[in-house]
Amino acid sequence: MKTVILDKPGSFSLVNRPKPELNRPSDALVRIRRIGVCGTDLHAFKGDQPFFSYPRVLGHELGVEIIELGQPSPGIKVGDFCSVEPYYNCGLCAVCKQGKTNCCERLQVIGVHEDGGMCEWLTVPLNKLHPSKSLPLEHLALVEMLTIGAHAVSRAHVVPRNKVLVIGAGPIGLSVAQFVRLAGADPIVFEMDATRRRFCQNFLKVQRVLDPSGEPIEKLKQALGGLPDIVFDATGNPTSMQNAFNFAGSGGTLVLVGLFIGDLSFSDPEFHRKELTLMSSRNATPVDFDYVIRMLEEGRINLNPWITHRTSLDDIADTFPTFLDKNEGVVKAMIDV
Repeated sequence: MKTVILDKPGSFSLVNRPKPELNRPSDALVRIRRIGVCGTDLHAFKGDQPFFSYPRVLGHELGVEIIELGQPSPGIKVGDFCSVEPYYNCGLCAVCKQGKTNCCERLQVIGVHEDGGMCEWLTVPLNKLHPSKSLPLEHLALVEMLTIGAHAVSRAHVVPRNKVLVIGAGPIGLSVAQFVRLAGADPIVFEMDATRRRFCQNFLKVQRVLDPSGEPIEKLKQALGGLPDIVFDATGNPTSMQNAFNFAGSGGTLVLVGLFIGDLSFSDPEFHRKELTLMSSRNATPVDFDYVIRMLEEGRINLNPWITHRTSLDDIADTFPTFLDKNEGVVKAMIDV
């Protein structure tokens, strides 16, 4: 089978590997049909992705077709189209037993800690498959991306009365803004790139999308009559993440959705003066996958405008570097397999 390997930062190779065999009854053999290109993949290509080693087969945003089941499983059957939950948790540690499978002490994420889905065939645990009878494969491939935003918004307990700021309108920031709106709040989005600002306004229907250059705190106060209750930083940029502490109002919550390699610092007296709540948000849970798929099936989210670029496994070495070019206007790239 065709398999794309990221041998080292900036270097892909296309090889043929044997088709995997279905050896465990708890697994399914799936045919990879669509692969979303994630920010994690882009950072791995650049060489600045935490928790990463080379060589690695990327790919964790997957739309797949079930070819064979190791054993009968309620709710899924051969031929079903599914999204893959790529977070392989142990089920035995304390946090798994609390239902926080997204931050399992032994968590392995396919495409990050172990080889992922930039290939034609894959074996996947049955309990990591989320089927849909109506969604197209390319939308199922983007479910995982949306669950990141859904989980972050759930963590922050957003309600309609909240004043919410989302920093960064890349795919993860867009997904956060999407679920803030579904929670009934009207977010403000900070984004420096004009193309992303237009996308956020035109397709997500977020009215207040601002360039944070200049005096961002004054812009927030003018737009909200004060500082926000909840701030999400989805940039993965250390300067932005440190500045985000200044944007949350007294008694507010700051959720760091993006991450980077390094340390953050902030003013402890100011942190205490405001009595801020600081949260991280990591991955997502099965509940988030079910919620996102339901929202898509109900037509509450339109993913068609998100997919701006396409490529194939054969062409990935040539096309992948272009996804890093801001002039290309990439929102989401899709690999057709």
